[in-house]
Amino acid sequence: MNTLSYKTVSANSATVNKEWVLVDADGQTLGRLASKVAKLIRGKYKPNFTPHVDCGDNVVIINAEKIVLTGNKMRDKSYIRHTGYPGGQRSLTATEMFEKDPTRLIEKAVKGMLPKNILGSALYRNLYVYAGGEHKHAGQAPKAINLNDYK
Repeated sequence: MNTLSYKTVSANSATVNKEWVLVDADGQTLGRLASKVAKLIRGKYKPNFTPHVDCGDNVVIINAEKIVLTGNKMRDKSYIRHTGYPGGQRSLTATEMFEKDPTRLIEKAVKGMLPKNILGSALYRNLYVYAGGEHKHAGQAPKAINLNDYK
């Protein structure tokens, strides 16, 4: 038996097949959408997934203004940041952030589910979120997918 045929194949930037994917956020729950999109960006649904390589797809999310938060999260969930100065802690509720820019809710949720390193920063650049149904990536011909088909 030839044992050389059982070598693990590791993807690299030359062998990766990156695609453009279109996701409609209309009526989707924020956390469930974000976890599936993070897996798509990371490349976990591909058979040649390699943890240290950007082998995921470029994801375009439309209709971010129609995202759903269950329970009282729209009122109770708070996003906390710090300016860096003494007493500089600031917070926004999900409602306030949604009114300012609905795309930031999805962006923050997905970014929190990506690795906290240089690879995670590079993966985050593969996410494009738009509040309405229009996007400017028609030239890439993104393939529309249904997130409910993914686990």
